[in-house]
Amino acid sequence: MGEELKYTSHIPEAMSVLPLRNSVFFPKQFMPLSVGRESTIKLIEDASKTGELILIVAQKEPQIEKPTPDDVYHFGTVAKILKVYNLPDGSKSVFVQGLHRARILSFIQQEPYLRAIIQQVEDEGEIDIESEALAVAIKNVFKRVVELSPDMTPEQANIVSGTDDIRSLPDVVASLLNVSVAEKQEILEQVNIKDRLKKCHFILNRHAQRLELGNKIQAEVQDEITKNQREYFLREQLKAIKRELGEDEEGAEIRELREKIEKANMPEEARKVALKELDRLSRMHPSSAEYTVSRTYLDWLIELPWSISTEDNLDIKKAEEILDRDHYGLEKVKKRILEYLAVRKLKNDMKGPILCFVGPPGVGKTSLGRSIAEALGRKFVRISLGGVHDEAEIRGHRRTYIGALPGRIIQGIRKAGSNNPVFMLDEVDKIGADFRGDPAAALLEVLDPEQNHSFSDHYIEVPFDLSKVMFIATANMIEPIPPALRDRMEIIEIPSYIEEEKLNIAKYFLVPKQIKAHGLTEDMIKFEDDALRKIINSYTREAGVRNLERRIADICRGVAKEVAMGRSEPTTITADDLPKYLGQPKFYHEVAERINKPGIATGLAWTPVGGEILFVEATKMKGKGSLHLTGQLGDVMKESAHIALSYIASKSEEFGIDPDFREKYDIHIHVPAGAIPKDGPSAGVTILTALYSLLTGKVVCNDIAMTGEITLRGAVLPVGGIKEKVLAAHRAGIKKVILPEKNRADIDEIPEQVRAEMVFYFVKEMDEVLELAIKKEEVLESV
Repeated sequence: MGEELKYTSHIPEAMSVLPLRNSVFFPKQFMPLSVGRESTIKLIEDASKTGELILIVAQKEPQIEKPTPDDVYHFGTVAKILKVYNLPDGSKSVFVQGLHRARILSFIQQEPYLRAIIQQVEDEGEIDIESEALAVAIKNVFKRVVELSPDMTPEQANIVSGTDDIRSLPDVVASLLNVSVAEKQEILEQVNIKDRLKKCHFILNRHAQRLELGNKIQAEVQDEITKNQREYFLREQLKAIKRELGEDEEGAEIRELREKIEKANMPEEARKVALKELDRLSRMHPSSAEYTVSRTYLDWLIELPWSISTEDNLDIKKAEEILDRDHYGLEKVKKRILEYLAVRKLKNDMKGPILCFVGPPGVGKTSLGRSIAEALGRKFVRISLGGVHDEAEIRGHRRTYIGALPGRIIQGIRKAGSNNPVFMLDEVDKIGADFRGDPAAALLEVLDPEQNHSFSDHYIEVPFDLSKVMFIATANMIEPIPPALRDRMEIIEIPSYIEEEKLNIAKYFLVPKQIKAHGLTEDMIKFEDDALRKIINSYTREAGVRNLERRIADICRGVAKEVAMGRSEPTTITADDLPKYLGQPKFYHEVAERINKPGIATGLAWTPVGGEILFVEATKMKGKGSLHLTGQLGDVMKESAHIALSYIASKSEEFGIDPDFREKYDIHIHVPAGAIPKDGPSAGVTILTALYSLLTGKVVCNDIAMTGEITLRGAVLPVGGIKEKVLAAHRAGIKKVILPEKNRADIDEIPEQVRAEMVFYFVKEMDEVLELAIKKEEVLESV
């Protein structure tokens, strides 16, 4: 039931304050209000009895049920209550009319409702041509807003366009506009008419831009939705047709993949990822690019051997037989593999060892890995890391890249088909690094037993257990391998082969292999031991047996040609037959011939491919004491030459050398071959011996070689690579070697057969070296 209310025309100083939620009330606006809060109902009842005006202000936070002075804006609209309706639920509906703007000066009451001292605010400024232009612009923009906004009607546009009072226009527009309370409050609080028009125009424009952008986005989304809905409906129709035909609703391909996932026996984490990806795949169209990417990823997950392991051959005797059958010697490596098998037999859950075979080329590092796999009964995988620069080669590419694939580790595991293969990382010392990352750093996780149980490939993105894999790395040199990577591997050095070992390898491995490879039989061709020894000593000079195999292959090709041309009788290859097939010998035991005059001494050098003998030649000429060094010598080797010359000069009288020789002669030291760089301190004793021989006219013994670092006081210091150097001397036919005293313990590493054939002299001082190395009987010419 409604009742008309009387209206008091004057604006009182104290007034009841009605907080309004979710809206702002403007002057000259008529609005019905639903009143449900007890305090507001009380306010309406009291005001309607007296007919007094009320102040309507906007509430800052609409969820607050009992607002305080801090919860409302202090700028509002004085309103007149026109009619009150009592509703059945106890609430009221009030119809009010806005009169004037007013601001709150202070609050004088909070219970049962807010009351405040207020001040009426009059509009400021005059209407000018700019104001009229702003009004026209506002009407035009509002018309555009009505067109863009689905919840606004043409009638609202008519109300705005029909508003002639420029002062009221911003209020009318704001009351109709669907913008925030804060933005409407900004317009209400503008006292200056021109500022109010500008603020209204700004807010209206921003709202229009928001609507335009929203409509554009909506149109794009709608297009996509329409397309997806169409595809969805078509798929649903297809499913319905398949059901009518009695076919399975789920595609045969998806069903097959689901069965494979269940059979793959994946870890729970991998299984969840696979099923989630399968769910995505089932909703994709087979012709989409993403479908192929997802399908390829699922294939990788399914085909990885998550729980497939080969059973180890724990018969140690049989494993030993396989290793001995395939490789001659290499006792240290075989011993380590058999030890692993023994422990594995006693302890089932032992982690795979991580070994690194270091040795010169051609000694059988790579083929040894294949034999180890056969001995253990495991699959064998080999990847070459030589020249690899990209970290993704190890860890794989992320699936966001086109053509992405897992890294070589995961690819190798998939290829092996088991999670415990023998995995060979060949040429690990030749890994590079550039802007694409450091593969050696990526290998740290792969080769760490504490981390590789959860190796994460960038493509798979699911941890894979590598702890059962036996990793075997190979390298020619240990130095280029980063220290952190070196620390994770057990280093096993594989030495150069001696002549006897090469002979046995040739007889039992290389000759049968090459006879078979060239279509011959053992009845057609035979090699005498003397022929093989001559090939080893005169046609090859290497640490391994690759060139030896090539020379044997050359002979087999020659015999195969003869057989193809009609020869029927068997061919026996003797030492005298070798020039016919191989040409003249390439290497000679030339030490005796080369050391036939003063100033020449034989040294020993270590190289990445094994040891080598080294000749140091010295000569003198009239001059002013200059020292010339040639043969691509490094700084350390040059310093050794200066030390040797200074030592001889300091003891010239004791050695019977003219003390003024440095003022009369220039000395030239050359170390062949000139094209090969050389460095290191171990040639010090050889250089000093050659200089002593030159200046005293005494010839150095031609059956002795030496190595060692020297000091200015004549002490001989220890050097490295003793085993390789001694083996090089043995290959060259030198049976006597001078070594530093502190290298005596290194002799134990040399094969017993070589030690038995050689004589070693251990020295502490250069005087001992000269005593051993210089021939006693002849002096050709001294200084």
